[in-house]
Amino acid sequence: MPKIRIKLRGFDHKTLDASAQKIVEAARRSGAQVSGPVPLPTRVRRFTVIRGPFKHKDSREHFELRTHHRLVDILNPNRKTIESLMSLDLPTGVEIEIKTVGGGK
Repeated sequence: MPKIRIKLRGFDHKTLDASAQKIVEAARRSGAQVSGPVPLPTRVRRFTVIRGPFKHKDSREHFELRTHHRLVDILNPNRKTIESLMSLDLPTGVEIEIKTVGGGK
């Protein structure tokens, strides 16, 4: 059974959820079966920086960068599904990775 696996990545979880919802609605309108969006673990990168340019090594500032992930599977996609996904207008700040899985005979 062929399926399309879509991975979404972004820093703002609200924008990411809205994009995932747009993808799910477009796929359902075309008659495909949808699994997801599944929230995947959030990657947190932390950076520690010395505040001053010269001394005061004990005075540090912490920053973190959170990358949120979502997974959407579209089962039994047809031509209409693919066309509707291609015509979607998603906001900036959302990275999309699309793969086809299965379907080989």
